[in-house]
Amino acid sequence: MKVRAFLAVDLDEGLRDHVSRIQDTLKSADAQVKFVEPENLHFTLKFFGDVGEGKLRRIENVVRDTLRGYEPFEISIRGAGVFPNPRYIRVVWLGVENPETFSDLQRSLDMEFVKMGFRPERDYVPHLTVGRVKGPRNRDKLAELIGELEDVEVGSMRVSEVSLKRSELTPAGPIYTDMEVFRL
Repeated sequence: MKVRAFLAVDLDEGLRDHVSRIQDTLKSADAQVKFVEPENLHFTLKFFGDVGEGKLRRIENVVRDTLRGYEPFEISIRGAGVFPNPRYIRVVWLGVENPETFSDLQRSLDMEFVKMGFRPERDYVPHLTVGRVKGPRNRDKLAELIGELEDVEVGSMRVSEVSLKRSELTPAGPIYTDMEVFRL
C-alpha cells in the first residue's frame, strides 16, 4: 500500500502562538486564504508523493545515514514573504534568517533522494508555509499586510530532529502523522 509522504522539521511548539498571531493579522485582510493549522506548521525538506513500503524503508535509511553528519542547530524565523511573487500570491510564508545549515541539510538529503529516482528540488528556500491563497478576493490588502510583516521577528528554535510524515487529505484539511522521527 502506498502512502503520501514528506520529510519535515516541525515548528517548535513555543513559536506556534506567535505564528498564530501573525496568521490572525493576515486574516484581517479577509482574503481567500486557507491558513495552516498550528499543529501542522512545519518546514518541508522533501515532498515524496505516493510511495510504497520498500521505498519508504530506503528513504528512512538515507535520512538516517545523512543525518549522521549533522549536529542540532539553531534557526531564526523572520520575515513574511510570498511565492511566486507579490502580484500573484499563491503561498504566504515566514522565512529562515541565515539558512545556510538548513539549506545544506536539505541539499545533502536531496542529492541522495535524486539517486533513488525522485526529482531534484529547484531553488530550495527554507520557509514555513502559513497559508495558501485560494482566490482573488482582497489580494491587494493581503499583499499590503504581508509587506508590513516583511521584517517580523518570530523567534529562534533548535533543529534537533527530522520527521518522515504521512499526509492524509480530508475535506477538513490534511492530517499529518509521524511515521518515523530521526534525531540529529
